[in-house]
Amino acid sequence: MSSQPMTSRPSVRVLIVDDHEFLRRGLTLVFETLDGVDLVGEAADGREALARITSCQPEVVLSDARMPVMDGLALVQAMAQRHPDVPVLVLTTFEDAELVGALIDAGASGYLLKDVSAERLEEAIHAVAQGGLVLDPRIAGHLRRQDQDESVLALLTAAERRVGMLVAEGATNTEIAEQLHLATGTVKNHVSALLRKLSAQDRTNLALTLARSLRR
Repeated sequence: MSSQPMTSRPSVRVLIVDDHEFLRRGLTLVFETLDGVDLVGEAADGREALARITSCQPEVVLSDARMPVMDGLALVQAMAQRHPDVPVLVLTTFEDAELVGALIDAGASGYLLKDVSAERLEEAIHAVAQGGLVLDPRIAGHLRRQDQDESVLALLTAAERRVGMLVAEGATNTEIAEQLHLATGTVKNHVSALLRKLSAQDRTNLALTLARSLRR
């Protein structure tokens, strides 16, 4: 009786951006224990990170939110323009709903607090590398404690809002893909992100939430 060989997922190439050398060193030590993460470089601020993208060729940028010279928000905005294929995952100590909304709106692929476990961080890195969006549940809960309409808009990217409007109208993934000229798989990813970010139990619940919040 032969056993199937174990397969491991490929490592994701990561560039760390943080102005505190101690924290960069700490993350380096953490990544050394993770088979699924390959640290390819580090930078002390957003400007330095942008200068190293070409040489490091990361698949994910893991960045702090508050930094001198160029902060996390400015880095996310610059990456969206110059390297839209490289997702930025923000890792910070700040639970600022307005900042989270601005980062996600600018194109950040996720926002986690720095006390996240190594396993959860690895999962998040792989998720954003595959096109997903990751938001710490504590941050999502903080946003949802605001007015529902504001929290929905803060959580959604522009692309998700367009998809969400059609979900609210009852359109299928195929219909949405045709109307927005997107691949069906891309639409599925957006719908999955909407379900996760709005804590909707199913598509029907998602459509009702979106109809109330996006069409006012």
